[in-house]
Amino acid sequence: MIQDIIAEAKEHMKKSIEHLDQELSHVRSGRAHPSLVDSIPVEYYGSEVPLKQIASISIPEARTIAIQPFDKNALADIEKAIHKSDLSVNPNNNGQTIHLQLPHLTEEQRKDLVKIVHKQSEETRIAVRNIRRDANAKLDRAQKDGSSEDEVKRAHDEIQKITDTHIQQIDEHAKNKEKEVMTV
Repeated sequence: MIQDIIAEAKEHMKKSIEHLDQELSHVRSGRAHPSLVDSIPVEYYGSEVPLKQIASISIPEARTIAIQPFDKNALADIEKAIHKSDLSVNPNNNGQTIHLQLPHLTEEQRKDLVKIVHKQSEETRIAVRNIRRDANAKLDRAQKDGSSEDEVKRAHDEIQKITDTHIQQIDEHAKNKEKEVMTV
């Protein structure tokens, strides 16, 4: 039972870091990347769907994103969704594809993006600590239900080591993304 609690906590912490990576991929750096636009919600035949489900997204140049819808009737809807998004980019529609030319980031914009990176990494740290707290509470209940005190103490120590490792990984991911954003 104690090993199950530890394994469950480890799995949840791993998923938290995967979520952080996904969120950080949406933070714009100097280069174009499909993940910047792939989850933009597009109103398509009465329902909202992510852009990646109705169009192919490619990167023909370092700062250009090309979006080619599977259905040409969706061009206007995609263009409208891009205008609504927080990308601050004007789409160029040529009737077949939409091209997004990403402008160079100013120093102020880069600093704002770094703040977003820090906020997302702090939210992930909090999530990992909450997972630790929940696992420790389960371990305490296991002790009340008959597990030995030494076993529970070792499990608490192991949970703390796992937490420290995941917090360190979060810091590394945030530092790498910050470096990527600040690189001109």
